[in-house]
Amino acid sequence: MLSSRNRHRLLEAGFEVISATGADRWLAPAARGLGVILTFHHVRPEPPAAFAPNHILSISPDFLDLTLTSLRARGFAIVGLDAVPERLANPEPGAPFAVLTFDDGYRDNVEHALPVLRRHGAPWTLFVTSDFANQRGRLWWIELERAIARLDRVRIGGAAPLDLPARDPEEKLAAFDGVYRHLRGGPESRLLDVIADLCRQAGFPEGGVAGELCLTWDEIRDLGGDPAVTIGTHTRTHPMLAKHPADAARREIAEGRDRIEAELGRPIRHLSFPVGDRTSAGAREFSTARELGFATAVTTRPGHLFAEHGAHLHALPRVSVNGLHQSRAALAGLLSGVPFLAWNRGRRLNVA
Repeated sequence: MLSSRNRHRLLEAGFEVISATGADRWLAPAARGLGVILTFHHVRPEPPAAFAPNHILSISPDFLDLTLTSLRARGFAIVGLDAVPERLANPEPGAPFAVLTFDDGYRDNVEHALPVLRRHGAPWTLFVTSDFANQRGRLWWIELERAIARLDRVRIGGAAPLDLPARDPEEKLAAFDGVYRHLRGGPESRLLDVIADLCRQAGFPEGGVAGELCLTWDEIRDLGGDPAVTIGTHTRTHPMLAKHPADAARREIAEGRDRIEAELGRPIRHLSFPVGDRTSAGAREFSTARELGFATAVTTRPGHLFAEHGAHLHALPRVSVNGLHQSRAALAGLLSGVPFLAWNRGRRLNVA
């Protein structure tokens, strides 16, 4: 099995080939569909440490600026999420659109992304996890990174134990990949318990990251006054919904929305499924979002938007702007849709 680092090296090589052959230009009309919803998480200027497995979720303000400049240069209209149903129902030939979405509710979105977005006059959507805004949620992927950063060895007990060295950045990256794969396939309750135990082994309590990194309700209310900003919900606690019973998943979605509506005093019309891949959101969750009255719901399944997505507004794909691929070639490839051409062939809706 390829390591995560080697997979990303292959991806970057693929982007370079697409760019070198000009495929991002001549194949774009067939590949990009009507538009694209872009996914962002962190935006911050600091370079990553030697051990930074979550750097995939972080881009620099300069790369955000390049992304917005490139969208305009390639003829994309940057629109708000509210415009997507109409854009899919009544497409404008030759006029692709782009939507900018930011997941989780990080403070750096205001500190470092907002000035860039305002300079470009770009509308955007912030998906808020209500427990993160309460400053008490579990950002377990960051907890796992911080625990392994402090540990020289990673030990997990139970029926499927792990014992991995973590003495230097290379070993720590391998340990993170191993623990992540080990836990993601099982129940979310075990994942949270194991990572909480690793935090304690590393000498800090679980549950403190949200207060450090995430926007408070006061900050979200201030941001919500900006007409260029749409606030959406990212559930209450950020669970992988498909791993939970239907009634629990429904409560997560509804309670997350209800809390944001109570804090902001306005309807919340858009949902982002946490994690958002096939193991986290599927037909049951798409149906629940529709039944709860959301205008749209977005996944992390990769792909551009086509007219057919107008009948599947609660299972919309997105394209992640990846912190490990902050290159012009990668950006050109992603905006062209070419990397998703084979993926989408014959099943371009990607909503099953």
